[in-house]
Amino acid sequence: MKKELTFIVNRSEITAGTRGASLGPDAIFAAARTKKSLLFGAYPIIELPNYNNLLDQPVKHPYAKRIDGLVKVFNDVSNQVSETLEAGKFPFVLAGDHGSAGGTIAGIKKAFPDKRLGVVWIDAHGDLHTPFTTPSGNMHGMPLSTALNEDNLPCKINEVEVESIELWNQLKNTGVAGPKLEPKDLVFIAVRDTEPEENALMERLNIKNYTVAEVNSEGTEAVANSVLHRLKDCDMIYISFDVDSMDPKATSYGTGTPVKNGLMPKQARELLTHLTLSSKTVCVEFVEVNPCLDEKLNRMGEVAFELIESLVTTMNK
Repeated sequence: MKKELTFIVNRSEITAGTRGASLGPDAIFAAARTKKSLLFGAYPIIELPNYNNLLDQPVKHPYAKRIDGLVKVFNDVSNQVSETLEAGKFPFVLAGDHGSAGGTIAGIKKAFPDKRLGVVWIDAHGDLHTPFTTPSGNMHGMPLSTALNEDNLPCKINEVEVESIELWNQLKNTGVAGPKLEPKDLVFIAVRDTEPEENALMERLNIKNYTVAEVNSEGTEAVANSVLHRLKDCDMIYISFDVDSMDPKATSYGTGTPVKNGLMPKQARELLTHLTLSSKTVCVEFVEVNPCLDEKLNRMGEVAFELIESLVTTMNK
């Protein structure tokens, strides 16, 4: 099914623990231009404001670092994604860090509040922390908890300040009030680096994770078909792709939190293609390319662009 694409560029990196993810979209554009591809000239590109100047200011919220800026990022992303969907377009989001993905989910739900949303989270990490459980305070580990409207208080380890809690509640209610999806409509692929608090929440909520070992043994088509079957009762699907889902030896270390034993790029391409071709898929997001950490020049940007180019070409046949 041909989809009318609009690229949404979000250079926010205020939720990451390392610097440079804001340059990720430009690294992807640079890879396209090096290849002499005109892909990004063929579709509208919408640039969102960022609040990365907060990185030059003291941290006010130790268990939710720069959450005041993230509230603004969530609103901007949510509004743009919902406007794009309401205009009948397919939002393809190129973001810096993964922390803003909760805003993307909020925007999808804002556009279609009465539809049931499924989320496919392809990532090395579960991103299920909250200010009450985080060991670092970095909010790129929390976007799914905002979407699930989950505090995970049974695993609480932090005493969070009132102002931080108020801002956290604003994040959880971006777009539409309350949860944006049910735990049974969240599927992980390649998640392999989680903390005990996240593991406990995954077990409590019965969240399915298709491990890299399962992808290797069952094959990408079988896994993708299984994911779509799990989400068969959903009206729409969002795919969030973090490049650290891939094995750094097969790509590069050009991402904020690389984890060994990940997907091969070929597997990532096959999974993304199969899942995106579903008529229910309404939005795709790529995140966490960081050229400042790339020991192979711009290899992660190149790999990400190769995946995007293949995906867009297939989507528009």
